[in-house]
Amino acid sequence: MPARSRALAAGAAVAAAAALPLALGGYALSLLVLVGIQAIAVLGLTLLMGQAGQVSLAQGAFYGVGAYGSAILTVHGGLPAVASVPLAVAAAAVVALALGLPALRLGGHHLALATLGFGVVVFFVFNEEVAWTGGPSGMSGIPHVEVLGRAIASDRAHAWLVWAALLAALAGARALLGSRLGRAFRAVASSEVAASAIGIHVARVKLAAFVISGALAALAGALYGHWLTFVSPAAFGLESSIELLVMAVVGGLGSVGGAVLGAAAVTLLVEALRGLAHAAAPGATGWIEIVAFGVVLVAALLAMPEGLAGALRRAVVRRRARAAGGDGAADA
Repeated sequence: MPARSRALAAGAAVAAAAALPLALGGYALSLLVLVGIQAIAVLGLTLLMGQAGQVSLAQGAFYGVGAYGSAILTVHGGLPAVASVPLAVAAAAVVALALGLPALRLGGHHLALATLGFGVVVFFVFNEEVAWTGGPSGMSGIPHVEVLGRAIASDRAHAWLVWAALLAALAGARALLGSRLGRAFRAVASSEVAASAIGIHVARVKLAAFVISGALAALAGALYGHWLTFVSPAAFGLESSIELLVMAVVGGLGSVGGAVLGAAAVTLLVEALRGLAHAAAPGATGWIEIVAFGVVLVAALLAMPEGLAGALRRAVVRRRARAAGGDGAADA
């Protein structure tokens, strides 16, 4: 994409993020905040899986580490949220480093198994450490983030905060992918043997991708906790990791922007199906919602194997090709 087009796209994204919270209210505004938070976590998976080619089933666990880490630092440690959030993100990065060092050196399915086990352990800790986490009942009284002495308490203010963080994360991800490390990500995903042959330290590259992915999930979790002012283990189990993974795939693992598309599409789909299932059969909402979600998801993936981002990219290419063909015919 030319520099001018990139600048225009970035300006349009900033303008939309600033204006959309003003146009929405109530439940729609809450969904906007939730989509932004989840898109940050999904972005980490996009970098790890789509760019570096590694599979993780612990994104929900790192999401929880960020949420509970920042909550504990504020509620039990007395720190302000502006200090606890970066500390929670740093703690998640250290945990990802400790987990990734042995698992990533083995490669293959070992990372998926290690992250699956890690998620189970984290969920168990959240449930059992009642003194610190509140146990199954959750943890309340988490303060809102304060900026210049004023608490960000409304959903509208949270939407601006979350989407500013998301846009910064997207800009950072694009810069990363254009750097030497980003090129190494793609080389490792293409062929670890070939990447090693040209001098890339494969284990370090995979570890960097894993740590960055975990840190982004923790940032999303911290923002989630300070938005709701309450966290519970149920929000960070294996189901959470699977849901984030589905968002990444639906959005398109090959595109940074796919993280936003996937988070928005799956969140809105879940809400729509929940409403339809409740209207059709109030007593059987749960299983109808799950079945309908699975059917729609499979159909979407069959129709768009590269996700929403890939489908949009192909549509733009076809439109440009038709426009070029029409110009050529007019010139003739």
